[in-house]
Amino acid sequence: MNVAHLNTFLLECSVILLVAVVAVRLSTRSGLPSLLLYLGIGVALGQNGLGVTFNNAELTQVLGYAALVVILAEGGLKTNSRELRPVLPAASVLATFGVGISVFVTAAGAHYLVGLDWRESLLLGAVVSSTDAAAVFSVLRTVPLPARLNGLLEAESGFNDAPVVILVVAFATTGPFDSWYVLVGTIIAELAIGAAVGLSVGRIGAFGLRHVALPSSGLYPIAVLALTVLSYAGGALLHGSGFLAVYICAVLLGNAKLPHGPAVRGFADGLAWIGQIGMFVLLGLLCTPATMGSAVWPAIVIGTVLVLLARPLSVVITLTPFRLPWREQALLSWAGLRGAVPIVLATIPLVADVPHAQDVFNIVFILVVVFTLLQGPTLPWLARQLRISEGAIGQDLGIESAPLEHLHGHLLSVSLAPGSKMSGVEVGELRLPAGAAVTLVVREGSSFVPDKATVLRAGDELLVVTTEAVGEAAEKRLRAVDKGGKLASWLNGR
Repeated sequence: MNVAHLNTFLLECSVILLVAVVAVRLSTRSGLPSLLLYLGIGVALGQNGLGVTFNNAELTQVLGYAALVVILAEGGLKTNSRELRPVLPAASVLATFGVGISVFVTAAGAHYLVGLDWRESLLLGAVVSSTDAAAVFSVLRTVPLPARLNGLLEAESGFNDAPVVILVVAFATTGPFDSWYVLVGTIIAELAIGAAVGLSVGRIGAFGLRHVALPSSGLYPIAVLALTVLSYAGGALLHGSGFLAVYICAVLLGNAKLPHGPAVRGFADGLAWIGQIGMFVLLGLLCTPATMGSAVWPAIVIGTVLVLLARPLSVVITLTPFRLPWREQALLSWAGLRGAVPIVLATIPLVADVPHAQDVFNIVFILVVVFTLLQGPTLPWLARQLRISEGAIGQDLGIESAPLEHLHGHLLSVSLAPGSKMSGVEVGELRLPAGAAVTLVVREGSSFVPDKATVLRAGDELLVVTTEAVGEAAEKRLRAVDKGGKLASWLNGR
Protein backbone atom coordinates (compact mmCIF):
# COMPACT_ATOMS: atom_id res chain seq x y z
CA MET A 1 0.00 0.00 0.00
CA ASN A 2 1.36 3.42 -0.97
CA VAL A 3 0.18 6.89 0.03
CA ALA A 4 -2.31 7.08 -2.83
CA HIS A 5 -3.89 3.80 -1.72
CA LEU A 6 -3.92 5.06 1.86
CA ASN A 7 -5.79 8.21 0.84
CA THR A 8 -8.43 6.19 -0.99
CA PHE A 9 -8.73 3.75 1.90
CA LEU A 10 -9.19 6.55 4.45
CA LEU A 11 -11.81 8.21 2.25
CA GLU A 12 -13.78 4.99 1.96
CA CYS A 13 -13.55 4.26 5.69
CA SER A 14 -14.62 7.76 6.70
CA VAL A 15 -17.65 7.61 4.39
CA ILE A 16 -18.64 4.20 5.80
CA LEU A 17 -18.31 5.49 9.37
CA LEU A 18 -20.42 8.57 8.63
CA VAL A 19 -23.10 6.45 6.97
CA ALA A 20 -23.04 4.12 9.99
CA VAL A 21 -23.43 7.06 12.40
CA VAL A 22 -26.48 8.24 10.46
CA ALA A 23 -27.76 4.66 10.52
CA VAL A 24 -27.65 4.68 14.33
CA ARG A 25 -29.92 7.69 14.32
CA LEU A 26 -32.33 5.97 11.95
CA SER A 27 -32.30 2.79 14.03
CA THR A 28 -33.09 4.77 17.18
CA ARG A 29 -36.15 6.31 15.55
CA SER A 30 -37.39 3.14 13.87
CA GLY A 31 -36.50 0.62 16.58
CA LEU A 32 -34.53 -1.41 14.01
CA PRO A 33 -31.36 -2.89 15.58
CA SER A 34 -28.34 -0.96 14.33
CA LEU A 35 -26.31 -4.13 13.77
CA LEU A 36 -28.67 -5.07 10.93
CA LEU A 37 -28.02 -1.72 9.28
CA TYR A 38 -24.27 -2.28 9.53
CA LEU A 39 -24.62 -5.75 8.05
CA GLY A 40 -26.74 -4.18 5.30
CA ILE A 41 -23.98 -1.68 4.54
CA GLY A 42 -21.50 -4.56 4.17
CA VAL A 43 -23.88 -6.53 1.95
CA ALA A 44 -24.55 -3.44 -0.19
CA LEU A 45 -20.81 -2.98 -0.69
CA GLY A 46 -20.22 -6.68 -1.45
CA GLN A 47 -20.28 -8.84 -4.52
CA ASN A 48 -24.04 -8.64 -5.03
CA GLY A 49 -24.02 -4.89 -4.40
CA LEU A 50 -21.34 -2.44 -5.46
CA GLY A 51 -19.04 -5.32 -6.38
CA VAL A 52 -16.39 -5.19 -3.64
CA THR A 53 -14.83 -8.67 -3.52
CA PHE A 54 -13.93 -9.87 -0.03
CA ASN A 55 -13.68 -13.53 0.97
CA ASN A 56 -10.96 -13.58 3.62
CA ALA A 57 -12.63 -15.48 6.46
CA GLU A 58 -9.42 -15.67 8.49
CA LEU A 59 -8.93 -11.87 8.49
CA THR A 60 -12.59 -11.44 9.42
CA GLN A 61 -12.16 -13.84 12.32
CA VAL A 62 -9.04 -12.05 13.61
CA LEU A 63 -10.57 -8.57 13.36
CA GLY A 64 -13.81 -9.90 14.83
CA TYR A 65 -11.96 -11.20 17.89
CA ALA A 66 -10.23 -7.83 18.29
CA ALA A 67 -13.55 -6.01 18.07
CA LEU A 68 -15.11 -8.35 20.63
CA VAL A 69 -12.29 -7.58 23.06
CA VAL A 70 -13.05 -3.85 22.83
CA ILE A 71 -16.83 -4.42 23.05
CA LEU A 72 -16.48 -6.62 26.14
CA ALA A 73 -14.12 -4.09 27.71
CA GLU A 74 -16.60 -1.27 27.13
CA GLY A 75 -19.46 -3.34 28.53
CA GLY A 76 -17.43 -4.28 31.60
CA LEU A 77 -16.39 -0.69 32.27
CA LYS A 78 -20.06 0.33 32.35
CA THR A 79 -21.25 -2.63 34.43
CA ASN A 80 -22.23 -1.71 37.97
CA SER A 81 -20.63 -4.20 40.37
CA ARG A 82 -23.45 -3.62 42.85
CA GLU A 83 -25.87 -5.02 40.28
CA LEU A 84 -23.51 -7.78 39.21
CA ARG A 85 -22.52 -9.20 42.59
CA PRO A 86 -25.95 -10.57 43.69
CA VAL A 87 -26.58 -12.30 40.34
CA LEU A 88 -23.08 -13.66 39.78
CA PRO A 89 -23.91 -17.29 40.73
CA ALA A 90 -27.03 -17.35 38.54
CA ALA A 91 -25.23 -15.74 35.59
CA SER A 92 -22.33 -18.20 35.89
CA VAL A 93 -24.66 -21.22 35.85
CA LEU A 94 -26.67 -19.83 32.91
CA ALA A 95 -23.48 -19.06 30.95
CA THR A 96 -22.07 -22.58 31.41
CA PHE A 97 -24.69 -25.26 32.07
CA GLY A 98 -27.30 -23.16 30.27
CA VAL A 99 -25.07 -23.00 27.21
CA GLY A 100 -24.69 -26.79 27.26
CA ILE A 101 -28.46 -27.29 27.36
CA SER A 102 -28.97 -24.81 24.54
CA VAL A 103 -26.29 -26.45 22.39
CA PHE A 104 -27.72 -29.95 22.57
CA VAL A 105 -31.39 -28.98 22.25
CA THR A 106 -30.60 -26.84 19.20
CA ALA A 107 -28.41 -29.60 17.74
CA ALA A 108 -31.23 -32.12 18.19
CA GLY A 109 -33.58 -29.80 16.32
CA ALA A 110 -31.08 -29.34 13.49
CA HIS A 111 -30.54 -33.10 13.24
CA TYR A 112 -34.13 -34.34 13.43
CA LEU A 113 -35.99 -31.45 11.79
CA VAL A 114 -33.52 -30.28 9.15
CA GLY A 115 -31.66 -33.56 8.56
CA LEU A 116 -28.11 -32.38 9.26
CA ASP A 117 -25.60 -34.91 10.52
CA TRP A 118 -24.68 -34.80 14.21
CA ARG A 119 -21.29 -33.12 13.74
CA GLU A 120 -22.77 -30.28 11.72
CA SER A 121 -25.74 -30.06 14.10
CA LEU A 122 -23.54 -29.81 17.21
CA LEU A 123 -21.36 -27.21 15.49
CA LEU A 124 -24.41 -25.12 14.62
CA GLY A 125 -25.81 -25.50 18.12
CA ALA A 126 -22.56 -24.30 19.66
CA VAL A 127 -22.17 -21.36 17.27
CA VAL A 128 -25.64 -19.91 17.90
CA SER A 129 -25.83 -20.57 21.66
CA SER A 130 -23.81 -17.54 22.71
CA THR A 131 -25.67 -14.33 23.40
CA ASP A 132 -24.00 -11.29 21.89
CA ALA A 133 -22.49 -8.73 24.25
CA ALA A 134 -22.81 -5.85 21.77
CA ALA A 135 -26.49 -6.56 21.11
CA VAL A 136 -27.33 -7.06 24.79
CA PHE A 137 -25.46 -3.95 25.98
CA SER A 138 -27.04 -1.74 23.31
CA VAL A 139 -30.60 -2.97 23.99
CA LEU A 140 -30.30 -2.73 27.78
CA ARG A 141 -29.47 0.96 27.47
CA THR A 142 -32.95 1.56 26.03
CA VAL A 143 -35.01 -0.88 28.15
CA PRO A 144 -35.66 0.20 31.79
CA LEU A 145 -35.25 -3.17 33.52
CA PRO A 146 -34.72 -3.81 37.24
CA ALA A 147 -31.12 -3.89 38.38
CA ARG A 148 -31.17 -7.68 38.93
CA LEU A 149 -32.14 -8.44 35.33
CA ASN A 150 -29.72 -5.87 33.93
CA GLY A 151 -26.87 -7.41 35.88
CA LEU A 152 -27.85 -10.96 34.97
CA LEU A 153 -28.09 -10.29 31.24
CA GLU A 154 -24.85 -8.30 31.14
CA ALA A 155 -22.94 -10.91 33.13
CA GLU A 156 -24.27 -13.79 31.03
CA SER A 157 -23.29 -12.10 27.76
CA GLY A 158 -19.85 -11.34 29.20
CA PHE A 159 -19.28 -14.89 30.50
CA ASN A 160 -20.78 -17.22 27.90
CA ASP A 161 -18.39 -16.45 25.04
CA ALA A 162 -15.69 -18.50 26.76
CA PRO A 163 -17.37 -21.94 26.90
CA VAL A 164 -18.96 -21.44 23.47
CA VAL A 165 -15.60 -20.74 21.80
CA ILE A 166 -14.19 -23.93 23.34
CA LEU A 167 -17.13 -25.98 22.06
CA VAL A 168 -17.01 -24.48 18.57
CA VAL A 169 -13.28 -25.20 18.24
CA ALA A 170 -13.83 -28.75 19.51
CA PHE A 171 -16.71 -29.46 17.11
CA ALA A 172 -14.85 -27.82 14.19
CA THR A 173 -12.04 -30.36 14.31
CA THR A 174 -11.90 -32.92 11.51
CA GLY A 175 -10.99 -35.82 13.80
CA PRO A 176 -13.13 -37.56 16.44
CA PHE A 177 -14.68 -35.50 19.23
CA ASP A 178 -13.06 -35.34 22.65
CA SER A 179 -14.93 -37.15 25.39
CA TRP A 180 -17.52 -35.04 27.22
CA TYR A 181 -15.51 -35.05 30.43
CA VAL A 182 -12.46 -33.74 28.54
CA LEU A 183 -14.54 -30.87 27.16
CA VAL A 184 -15.96 -30.09 30.60
CA GLY A 185 -12.49 -30.18 32.16
CA THR A 186 -11.13 -27.90 29.42
CA ILE A 187 -13.95 -25.41 29.93
CA ILE A 188 -13.43 -25.35 33.70
CA ALA A 189 -9.66 -24.92 33.35
CA GLU A 190 -9.92 -22.12 30.78
CA LEU A 191 -12.57 -20.28 32.79
CA ALA A 192 -10.46 -20.55 35.96
CA ILE A 193 -7.34 -19.27 34.22
CA GLY A 194 -9.23 -16.42 32.53
CA ALA A 195 -10.89 -15.39 35.80
CA ALA A 196 -7.55 -15.43 37.64
CA VAL A 197 -5.86 -13.31 34.97
CA GLY A 198 -8.73 -10.83 34.83
CA LEU A 199 -8.83 -10.44 38.61
CA SER A 200 -5.06 -10.02 38.86
CA VAL A 201 -4.68 -7.47 36.06
CA GLY A 202 -7.79 -5.57 37.14
CA ARG A 203 -6.78 -5.23 40.78
CA ILE A 204 -3.14 -4.42 40.12
CA GLY A 205 -4.08 -1.96 37.37
CA ALA A 206 -6.68 -0.20 39.53
CA PHE A 207 -4.20 0.11 42.40
CA GLY A 208 -1.55 1.55 40.11
CA LEU A 209 -3.85 4.08 38.42
CA ARG A 210 -5.20 5.29 41.77
CA HIS A 211 -1.75 5.87 43.21
CA VAL A 212 0.19 7.14 40.19
CA ALA A 213 -0.91 10.55 38.91
CA LEU A 214 -0.42 10.63 35.14
CA PRO A 215 0.67 13.96 33.60
CA SER A 216 -2.31 14.16 31.21
CA SER A 217 -5.97 13.19 31.59
CA GLY A 218 -5.86 11.71 28.08
CA LEU A 219 -3.47 9.00 29.27
CA TYR A 220 -5.99 7.42 31.64
CA PRO A 221 -8.30 6.03 28.91
CA ILE A 222 -5.28 4.67 27.04
CA ALA A 223 -3.92 3.01 30.20
CA VAL A 224 -7.28 1.43 31.04
CA LEU A 225 -7.75 0.08 27.51
CA ALA A 226 -4.18 -1.28 27.52
CA LEU A 227 -4.88 -3.10 30.80
CA THR A 228 -8.03 -4.73 29.42
CA VAL A 229 -6.23 -5.85 26.27
CA LEU A 230 -3.34 -7.09 28.42
CA SER A 231 -5.76 -9.24 30.40
CA TYR A 232 -7.19 -10.75 27.20
CA ALA A 233 -3.76 -11.48 25.72
CA GLY A 234 -2.39 -12.83 29.01
CA GLY A 235 -5.38 -15.10 29.52
CA ALA A 236 -5.26 -16.40 25.94
CA LEU A 237 -1.49 -17.03 26.00
CA LEU A 238 -1.88 -18.99 29.25
CA HIS A 239 -4.49 -21.17 27.49
CA GLY A 240 -7.31 -19.59 29.44
CA SER A 241 -10.38 -17.66 28.38
CA GLY A 242 -9.21 -14.26 27.18
CA PHE A 243 -12.81 -13.09 26.76
CA LEU A 244 -13.64 -13.81 30.40
CA ALA A 245 -10.39 -12.17 31.51
CA VAL A 246 -11.06 -8.92 29.64
CA TYR A 247 -14.62 -8.67 30.95
CA ILE A 248 -13.65 -9.26 34.60
CA CYS A 249 -10.71 -6.87 34.32
CA ALA A 250 -12.94 -4.18 32.81
CA VAL A 251 -15.59 -4.62 35.54
CA LEU A 252 -12.94 -4.16 38.24
CA LEU A 253 -11.45 -1.09 36.54
CA GLY A 254 -14.87 0.42 35.87
CA ASN A 255 -15.86 0.19 39.52
CA ALA A 256 -12.52 1.22 41.00
CA LYS A 257 -13.30 4.98 41.12
CA LEU A 258 -10.38 5.80 38.90
CA PRO A 259 -9.49 9.39 37.96
CA HIS A 260 -11.39 10.72 34.93
CA GLY A 261 -13.81 7.78 34.96
CA PRO A 262 -16.41 9.32 32.61
CA ALA A 263 -13.68 10.21 30.12
CA VAL A 264 -12.42 6.62 30.24
CA ARG A 265 -15.90 5.23 29.62
CA GLY A 266 -16.52 7.74 26.82
CA PHE A 267 -13.28 6.74 25.12
CA ALA A 268 -14.15 3.04 25.41
CA ASP A 269 -17.66 3.74 24.12
CA GLY A 270 -16.29 5.37 20.97
CA LEU A 271 -13.86 2.51 20.32
CA ALA A 272 -16.63 -0.04 20.86
CA TRP A 273 -18.81 1.73 18.27
CA ILE A 274 -15.93 1.64 15.77
CA GLY A 275 -15.40 -2.05 16.57
CA GLN A 276 -19.08 -2.86 16.07
CA ILE A 277 -19.33 -0.95 12.82
CA GLY A 278 -16.16 -2.44 11.37
CA MET A 279 -17.01 -5.97 12.45
CA PHE A 280 -20.56 -5.95 11.09
CA VAL A 281 -19.53 -4.33 7.80
CA LEU A 282 -16.81 -6.97 7.32
CA LEU A 283 -19.26 -9.76 8.10
CA GLY A 284 -21.69 -8.26 5.59
CA LEU A 285 -18.95 -8.15 2.98
CA LEU A 286 -18.12 -11.81 3.64
CA CYS A 287 -21.61 -13.02 2.83
CA THR A 288 -22.96 -13.58 -0.68
CA PRO A 289 -26.78 -13.28 -0.65
CA ALA A 290 -27.12 -14.93 -4.06
CA THR A 291 -25.88 -18.23 -2.59
CA MET A 292 -27.98 -18.15 0.57
CA GLY A 293 -31.39 -19.13 -0.75
CA SER A 294 -31.09 -22.76 0.30
CA ALA A 295 -30.18 -21.74 3.86
CA VAL A 296 -33.33 -19.72 4.58
CA TRP A 297 -35.61 -22.59 5.61
CA PRO A 298 -33.00 -24.40 7.80
CA ALA A 299 -32.14 -21.07 9.47
CA ILE A 300 -35.78 -20.36 10.33
CA VAL A 301 -36.38 -23.89 11.67
CA ILE A 302 -33.19 -23.96 13.75
CA GLY A 303 -33.74 -20.41 14.97
CA THR A 304 -37.28 -21.25 16.05
CA VAL A 305 -36.03 -24.25 18.03
CA LEU A 306 -33.32 -22.06 19.60
CA VAL A 307 -35.57 -19.16 20.57
CA LEU A 308 -38.76 -21.00 21.55
CA LEU A 309 -37.34 -24.21 23.03
CA ALA A 310 -33.59 -24.30 23.68
CA ARG A 311 -33.20 -20.86 25.27
CA PRO A 312 -36.33 -21.11 27.48
CA LEU A 313 -35.30 -24.60 28.64
CA SER A 314 -31.81 -23.43 29.53
CA VAL A 315 -33.24 -20.49 31.49
CA VAL A 316 -35.87 -22.51 33.36
CA ILE A 317 -33.59 -25.44 34.23
CA THR A 318 -30.64 -23.33 35.40
CA LEU A 319 -32.43 -20.39 37.05
CA THR A 320 -35.39 -22.05 38.78
CA PRO A 321 -33.15 -23.06 41.74
CA PHE A 322 -32.40 -19.34 42.20
CA ARG A 323 -36.15 -18.66 42.64
CA LEU A 324 -36.49 -16.14 39.84
CA PRO A 325 -40.15 -15.26 39.18
CA TRP A 326 -41.62 -16.76 36.01
CA ARG A 327 -42.07 -13.30 34.47
CA GLU A 328 -38.35 -12.60 34.76
CA GLN A 329 -37.55 -16.04 33.35
CA ALA A 330 -39.84 -15.32 30.39
CA LEU A 331 -38.06 -12.05 29.66
CA LEU A 332 -34.63 -13.66 30.02
CA SER A 333 -35.71 -16.36 27.58
CA TRP A 334 -36.63 -13.76 24.95
CA ALA A 335 -33.64 -11.53 25.71
CA GLY A 336 -31.03 -14.05 24.55
CA LEU A 337 -30.03 -11.82 21.65
CA ARG A 338 -27.72 -13.02 18.90
CA GLY A 339 -25.52 -10.67 16.94
CA ALA A 340 -21.98 -10.58 15.64
CA VAL A 341 -20.60 -13.25 18.00
CA PRO A 342 -22.32 -16.23 16.29
CA ILE A 343 -21.33 -14.94 12.84
CA VAL A 344 -17.72 -14.46 13.94
CA LEU A 345 -17.71 -17.95 15.45
CA ALA A 346 -19.11 -19.30 12.18
CA THR A 347 -15.84 -18.23 10.53
CA ILE A 348 -13.92 -20.77 12.66
CA PRO A 349 -15.08 -23.79 10.60
CA LEU A 350 -14.54 -21.73 7.42
CA VAL A 351 -10.91 -21.13 8.35
CA ALA A 352 -10.48 -24.79 9.38
CA ASP A 353 -11.93 -26.02 6.04
CA VAL A 354 -14.58 -28.09 7.81
CA PRO A 355 -16.96 -29.84 5.36
CA HIS A 356 -20.17 -27.84 4.80
CA ALA A 357 -18.66 -24.86 6.64
CA GLN A 358 -20.12 -22.44 4.10
CA ASP A 359 -23.60 -23.88 4.72
CA VAL A 360 -23.11 -23.35 8.47
CA PHE A 361 -22.06 -19.74 7.89
CA ASN A 362 -25.05 -19.05 5.64
CA ILE A 363 -27.52 -20.57 8.12
CA VAL A 364 -26.04 -18.61 11.03
CA PHE A 365 -26.04 -15.35 9.08
CA ILE A 366 -29.72 -15.64 8.13
CA LEU A 367 -30.69 -16.83 11.61
CA VAL A 368 -29.03 -13.82 13.25
CA VAL A 369 -30.65 -11.33 10.86
CA VAL A 370 -34.16 -12.78 11.11
CA PHE A 371 -34.29 -13.33 14.86
CA THR A 372 -32.49 -10.13 15.82
CA LEU A 373 -35.07 -8.29 13.73
CA LEU A 374 -37.77 -10.18 15.65
CA GLN A 375 -36.40 -10.08 19.21
CA GLY A 376 -34.69 -6.68 19.48
CA PRO A 377 -37.64 -4.37 18.71
CA THR A 378 -40.13 -6.50 20.69
CA LEU A 379 -38.09 -6.74 23.89
CA PRO A 380 -39.28 -3.38 25.34
CA TRP A 381 -42.89 -4.32 24.50
CA LEU A 382 -42.52 -7.69 26.24
CA ALA A 383 -41.02 -6.04 29.32
CA ARG A 384 -44.06 -3.76 29.55
CA GLN A 385 -46.50 -6.62 29.01
CA LEU A 386 -44.83 -8.66 31.75
CA ARG A 387 -44.87 -5.57 33.99
CA ILE A 388 -41.24 -5.87 34.93
CA SER A 389 -39.96 -2.71 33.27
CA GLU A 390 -41.10 -0.76 36.32
CA GLY A 391 -38.92 -0.25 39.33
CA ALA A 392 -35.74 0.28 37.35
CA ILE A 393 -33.13 2.17 39.29
CA GLY A 394 -32.42 5.76 38.44
CA GLN A 395 -29.29 6.95 36.79
CA ASP A 396 -26.29 6.89 39.10
CA LEU A 397 -24.71 10.07 40.35
CA GLY A 398 -22.00 11.06 37.88
CA ILE A 399 -18.71 11.75 39.65
CA GLU A 400 -15.46 12.39 37.83
CA SER A 401 -12.35 12.58 39.98
CA ALA A 402 -9.19 14.38 38.88
CA PRO A 403 -6.08 14.23 41.07
CA LEU A 404 -4.44 17.52 42.09
CA GLU A 405 -0.98 16.07 42.49
CA HIS A 406 0.95 19.14 43.60
CA LEU A 407 -1.85 20.28 45.95
CA HIS A 408 -2.31 16.78 47.46
CA GLY A 409 -6.01 16.85 46.76
CA HIS A 410 -8.79 15.86 44.38
CA LEU A 411 -11.26 17.77 42.25
CA LEU A 412 -14.63 16.04 41.99
CA SER A 413 -17.00 16.96 39.16
CA VAL A 414 -20.48 15.88 40.26
CA SER A 415 -23.54 15.70 37.98
CA LEU A 416 -27.01 15.40 39.54
CA ALA A 417 -29.15 13.04 37.45
CA PRO A 418 -32.94 13.41 37.15
CA GLY A 419 -34.53 11.75 40.17
CA SER A 420 -31.51 12.30 42.41
CA LYS A 421 -32.49 12.73 46.07
CA MET A 422 -29.80 15.36 46.33
CA SER A 423 -32.25 17.68 44.59
CA GLY A 424 -33.75 20.00 47.23
CA VAL A 425 -30.84 19.50 49.63
CA GLU A 426 -28.94 22.56 50.85
CA VAL A 427 -25.15 22.56 50.44
CA GLY A 428 -24.73 22.71 54.21
CA GLU A 429 -26.95 19.64 54.59
CA LEU A 430 -24.55 17.53 52.52
CA ARG A 431 -22.40 17.28 55.67
CA LEU A 432 -19.20 16.65 53.75
CA PRO A 433 -16.19 15.67 55.85
CA ALA A 434 -13.79 18.37 57.03
CA GLY A 435 -11.38 19.02 54.18
CA ALA A 436 -14.04 18.90 51.45
CA ALA A 437 -16.13 21.78 50.11
CA VAL A 438 -18.48 22.59 47.23
CA THR A 439 -16.69 25.41 45.46
CA LEU A 440 -18.82 25.97 42.35
CA VAL A 441 -22.30 25.16 41.03
CA VAL A 442 -23.12 25.18 37.30
CA ARG A 443 -26.86 25.52 36.63
CA GLU A 444 -28.48 25.98 33.22
CA GLY A 445 -25.25 27.26 31.70
CA SER A 446 -24.46 29.75 34.50
CA SER A 447 -21.99 29.21 37.31
CA PHE A 448 -21.88 30.65 40.83
CA VAL A 449 -20.15 30.11 44.14
CA PRO A 450 -22.64 28.55 46.56
CA ASP A 451 -23.09 29.16 50.27
CA LYS A 452 -24.42 26.75 52.87
CA ALA A 453 -28.03 27.73 52.16
CA THR A 454 -27.84 27.13 48.39
CA VAL A 455 -30.48 24.56 47.40
CA LEU A 456 -29.28 22.02 44.82
CA ARG A 457 -31.42 20.99 41.85
CA ALA A 458 -31.50 18.05 39.46
CA GLY A 459 -29.27 18.83 36.49
CA ASP A 460 -26.79 20.84 38.57
CA GLU A 461 -23.09 20.22 38.18
CA LEU A 462 -20.92 20.69 41.24
CA LEU A 463 -17.20 21.16 41.67
CA VAL A 464 -16.06 19.69 44.98
CA VAL A 465 -12.49 20.16 46.17
CA THR A 466 -11.16 17.69 48.76
CA THR A 467 -7.88 16.90 50.43
CA GLU A 468 -6.30 13.62 49.51
CA ALA A 469 -7.12 12.15 52.92
CA VAL A 470 -10.90 12.62 52.68
CA GLY A 471 -11.45 12.22 48.93
CA GLU A 472 -13.00 8.75 49.15
CA ALA A 473 -15.10 9.68 52.19
CA ALA A 474 -16.47 12.77 50.41
CA GLU A 475 -17.40 10.77 47.33
CA LYS A 476 -19.07 8.11 49.48
CA ARG A 477 -21.10 10.77 51.29
CA LEU A 478 -22.21 12.36 48.02
CA ARG A 479 -23.39 8.99 46.70
CA ALA A 480 -25.24 8.31 49.95
CA VAL A 481 -27.15 11.61 49.74
CA ASP A 482 -27.89 10.96 46.07
CA LYS A 483 -29.58 7.66 47.00
CA GLY A 484 -31.05 8.45 50.41
CA GLY A 485 -31.44 12.23 50.69
CA LYS A 486 -30.01 14.52 53.35
CA LEU A 487 -30.80 12.08 56.19
CA ALA A 488 -28.76 9.29 54.61
CA SER A 489 -26.47 7.56 57.13
CA TRP A 490 -27.52 10.06 59.82
CA LEU A 491 -27.24 7.63 62.72
CA ASN A 492 -23.59 6.80 62.09
CA GLY A 493 -22.77 10.42 61.41
CA ARG A 494 -21.59 9.96 57.85
